[in-house]
Amino acid sequence: MTPARAGALAALALLALACVQGARADTLKVVVSGVDKDLAAAVEAQLSASQYANRKDVSATQARVLANDAGKQAAAALQPYGYYNAQVDSDLSQQGGEWTLRLKVVPGPATRVATLDIRVPDVARELRPVDIAVRAFHPRVGEPMDDTTYEASKTAIASALLETGWLDARATQRKVEVTRADNRADIHLHYDVGERYKLGEVAFEGSQFRPGFLQRYVPWKSGDWYSQSSLLELQQALNDADYFSIVDVEPEVSKARDHMVPVKVEVAPAKRTVYSAGVFVGTDTGPGVRAGIRRRWINSRGHTLDNQVLIAQRLKTAQVVYGIPRPGHDHASFNLGIGYRDENTRTSKSRTFSIAANETRDWQGFVRTIGVHLLSGTFTVGNSRSDVNIPGIERGRSTLVYPEIGLTRKVADNPLFVRKGWSVNLVARAGPGIDTRFAQALADVTWIHALGSRDRLILRGNAGITGVEDFSKLPPQLRFFAGGDRSIRGYAYQAIGPRNSYGLVVGGKRLLVGSATVEHYFTRDWGIAAFVDSGDAFDGTDFHARTGAGLGLRWRSPVGMVRVDIGVPINNPYYHGAQLHIVIGPDL
Repeated sequence: MTPARAGALAALALLALACVQGARADTLKVVVSGVDKDLAAAVEAQLSASQYANRKDVSATQARVLANDAGKQAAAALQPYGYYNAQVDSDLSQQGGEWTLRLKVVPGPATRVATLDIRVPDVARELRPVDIAVRAFHPRVGEPMDDTTYEASKTAIASALLETGWLDARATQRKVEVTRADNRADIHLHYDVGERYKLGEVAFEGSQFRPGFLQRYVPWKSGDWYSQSSLLELQQALNDADYFSIVDVEPEVSKARDHMVPVKVEVAPAKRTVYSAGVFVGTDTGPGVRAGIRRRWINSRGHTLDNQVLIAQRLKTAQVVYGIPRPGHDHASFNLGIGYRDENTRTSKSRTFSIAANETRDWQGFVRTIGVHLLSGTFTVGNSRSDVNIPGIERGRSTLVYPEIGLTRKVADNPLFVRKGWSVNLVARAGPGIDTRFAQALADVTWIHALGSRDRLILRGNAGITGVEDFSKLPPQLRFFAGGDRSIRGYAYQAIGPRNSYGLVVGGKRLLVGSATVEHYFTRDWGIAAFVDSGDAFDGTDFHARTGAGLGLRWRSPVGMVRVDIGVPINNPYYHGAQLHIVIGPDL
């Protein structure tokens, strides 16, 4: 081979090697230092180089271009957080098949707000939601200029103006001046609100009811000030009415005349008849089944009919309730109910028939019920599990007619799993005569509060008092007992109460029970509980606290909260050993 030919072959080999090396592709890793984790993540999110972090086709040329751009991009990424004079040093190195881009960031002093100039006309500022939004504006003078916080505060003011009816409100000046040399920011935010709007007439479309019926759910009168919360309240009220499968509330701002906004509500009827059935387990009642047929509406006036049957080991009930909605914004309804109850516990047995007529309505934040009851039937109090004529067993028959008033309220952040909420149920009743005269008052209170992200504290209290002419004429439903799933755990249902001379529990005239439960959840759906319950059903001042304590399991099942508790009585002369309690149902 001639020297010339050998030289040509060597040149070709070198050229091929250079082409192979030039076409070589590697991975790219980005490392940011000098700032905290959150700022480092913000920087990486803005880098073009970060888009190549998980790829294996980065050439040497691409790596150098990305490294050259990274410094400017990193400095720009810090500006929304108030760092306008950041210094960034970049270093690109290669080891094996990996490029490493190292960015050392010196954020410098934060740019702080020197002037906060927010101007909202007094006519709007005097409204509480607007005033709160303006007062809560951040960043304030002296705080770092943060774009995210600034935008959130602007949105809060705009939302407050919209909520209170200033639909034409706009920012006439919206400026943030940054002076890098002094690390200062001056905020100027001025508003013109225009005329305040009002809510006009409501037109319903798609309703199955006679004209005017749905006006009972409208929480405002035509001419009241426009309010987003009023519109949401109407939507919620129509959903809660259980008449419709679809509810759409739309303010027609484009059709406003003289700043009066008409509202269009489109609804679609729900399924008219609802059938329900289920199997349940409760240690108070034993296993059982329940079934129901509910007619959401019977006629164009919105009347309802609800039929419910429950058959359990120790409890059987049947009930029919006819409901008649009444006009007005307080959701008033007249109800007529007929019921039958057959209960057989370890303490009492009763078979009673009842008729009730009442009116329910919203009142001062509560649901108020006022009505009259007729209760008639036979009962046995004492050892009800035997038909043998054991000494001490009390048998009776009574018919009672009494008026009753009740107040109920529930507040919960999440009805399915309450982290913050409470409920109150107050009842007062009095019977003027027939078999006996009596007066009675009851109170049930529950309070739930989250302790961190995984724990809950649940406090419960029950109290009652009765004044009666002839206690032997009161059926078990109107006597006080303690013990059971929703009373004092560690004791059987209705196992606690005054005893007669034969040592049999016959119930009392007074009740006082308190309970504390702490729950801890290991996962979203599973947790454990520890509890202490204490109280007594008693007569006069003969109060002797019966206490039960124990542990339990909690499961947020698809059908609702399941509670399985094992409690034991403490220092009780009548009961020993553990008691199982199972309850399925909502917290409140």
